[in-house]
Amino acid sequence: MKDENDTRRDFSVGKVSQIITAQAVPLTIAQLVQLMYNIVDRIYIGHLPDIGSMALTGVGITFPITTLILAFANLFGTGGAPLFSIQRGAKNEERAREIMGNVFTLILCTSVVVMVFCYAVSTPMLYLFGASDDTIIYAESYLRIYLCGVIFSMIVTGMNGFISALGFPRIAMWTTVIGAVLNLILDPIFIFGLSLGVSGAALATVISQCVSAIWVLHFLTSKKTRISTNISLKMRYMKLKFRTVTSVLSLGVSGFMQQATNCLVQIVCNVTLQNYGGDLYVGVMTIINSVREIASLPVTGISSGGQPVLGYNYGAGKNDRVRQGIRFMAVVGVAYTALLWLVIELFPAVFIRIFSNDAESIEIGARALRIYFMGFVFMSLQFVGQSTFVGLGKSKRAVFFSILRKVVIVVPLTVFLPMVMGLGTDGVFLAEPISNLVGGLACFLTMYFTLYRKL
Repeated sequence: MKDENDTRRDFSVGKVSQIITAQAVPLTIAQLVQLMYNIVDRIYIGHLPDIGSMALTGVGITFPITTLILAFANLFGTGGAPLFSIQRGAKNEERAREIMGNVFTLILCTSVVVMVFCYAVSTPMLYLFGASDDTIIYAESYLRIYLCGVIFSMIVTGMNGFISALGFPRIAMWTTVIGAVLNLILDPIFIFGLSLGVSGAALATVISQCVSAIWVLHFLTSKKTRISTNISLKMRYMKLKFRTVTSVLSLGVSGFMQQATNCLVQIVCNVTLQNYGGDLYVGVMTIINSVREIASLPVTGISSGGQPVLGYNYGAGKNDRVRQGIRFMAVVGVAYTALLWLVIELFPAVFIRIFSNDAESIEIGARALRIYFMGFVFMSLQFVGQSTFVGLGKSKRAVFFSILRKVVIVVPLTVFLPMVMGLGTDGVFLAEPISNLVGGLACFLTMYFTLYRKL
């Protein structure tokens, strides 16, 4: 008989909803804590005396670049972890070790290239992304220090999923808890105590991510992990192999496109808002993005927790359990997003005040937040469909729907609604709920009819 630890690592036994929940809760907490790296920075920066609004806008201008860095981490992490789960489910542990080792090498190499490139073109890139002469100084101060920690950020984002896929979601949670608590402590010391302002926020983030990266690597290379799972990160599996790299990239391109298209949307939104409303509206969008990131966490947690469970059971040939997992993710996702949408519609100003005390920002932000979150419930359908496609290795469909919602729907609407329909800044915020409705339904229904019913 299997001992208790082995049973917890075997996703093919036990109640599917309980297994996904056991995976999702620590992951959600971990993702929430990881968000605190940036959210706490924005809260402190937004409340800096006299310069808070401009400084927050400047940091918001850097979002497309930090999102692009996250996109590369997701390219390898979301491509490798589901394949890793499938191979574990099929009891092919040698192949699983190879996947994890190759992903780590890809992360190391890419982080160096991304850091050097972003340093070289940071100033013109920030102006292109919507910076003004008033905000560029804050954007540059934050970005140039943040880029020093690219390698740490990518290791945490790209490799932490393997800890969850091994059946240790609580350890994965602690990866981000440790770093975020440290960031929470260092932020006020650097920003206010040492009077470093925006630069202090970036420095606190880099130090915290470094500590989290050390935690991840220690766990994946430890003797305890090797004994309990028969898998660990070893040097001999880090040599890149064409078959493994192409498999990871093929599946991971969905996660990459999801973040890369987020980057594109952020750029178009910032530039359009700068043209129609100026720095104040770019700052409001920074706040709305922060609220959206927090609000989306339970849905992304369920989706991330479900992926290894779906992949493991799919690899083990247990299709009924895969269907149970999909149903559970859909019900929980829709119920949560519907409830939160109601709360935001009733009390929008409460969320804006977390990041700013400026009366004009609160007034404009409350109206924009209501518009932006109108189609929030349909976003959960997008997440369920995407997670199912990725978890079962159906990368082409996952990539298609990532592109459809952001590139085909959001970007054109962000330009079309303000200019052609004459909606101004309201048109920018209205593009998101329209894309959630169309893209979310299209993704979920395609998954249901082409995959779920055939399992």
